[in-house]
Amino acid sequence: MAEKTSYTLPELGYDFKALEPVFSAEALEIHYSKHHRAYVDKLNEALDKYHAAEMKKDIQDMIPIQKAIEFNGGGHINHSFFWKNLSPKGKRKPEGALLEGLKKEFGSFEEFQTKFNAEALAVKGSGWAWLAYDKTVRDLHIIVTSNHGTVRSLGLVPLMVVDVWEHAYYLQYKNERARYLKEIWNVLDFDEIEKRYAKVL
Repeated sequence: MAEKTSYTLPELGYDFKALEPVFSAEALEIHYSKHHRAYVDKLNEALDKYHAAEMKKDIQDMIPIQKAIEFNGGGHINHSFFWKNLSPKGKRKPEGALLEGLKKEFGSFEEFQTKFNAEALAVKGSGWAWLAYDKTVRDLHIIVTSNHGTVRSLGLVPLMVVDVWEHAYYLQYKNERARYLKEIWNVLDFDEIEKRYAKVL
């Protein structure tokens, strides 16, 4: 039987003021230190309960705990990925193979941005908007997942993600999700996104 696993909040990689004015220091600190930390803590709590039930071979207790692991684990995975594709510096537009891939699928980078923002804006309730790669058919897709769904669960490779839960933007942008989606392109790091694409190719 596997040993009990626990997770920790990852390093952010930049200070809370680094992404201003797109994210204020207060908004980023609350998002990272409160929301993301809560997902990590609740994931570890659920894993502890699951491990205890597994030790007792109590499958009736194990099954409902899996929902908490999926939700909080997804919150941890998605946020960890989100922080890494944001940067106070780096390219704001793709080049090379990624740009060519976006042109092939969407016509241009600008058309990709427009379609991505439209898909992200249309997410009902809470969720995430992704640029993902399908290794089977070898093309790029814009995918939205509700709550803390991951694109890996769909068999896709994540390249870029934007958090469209209200806690990601409400403190600054209130109910203006469209304005948040317009501004976030100013801190998306295409150096990082291109590296992911090169690796998957």
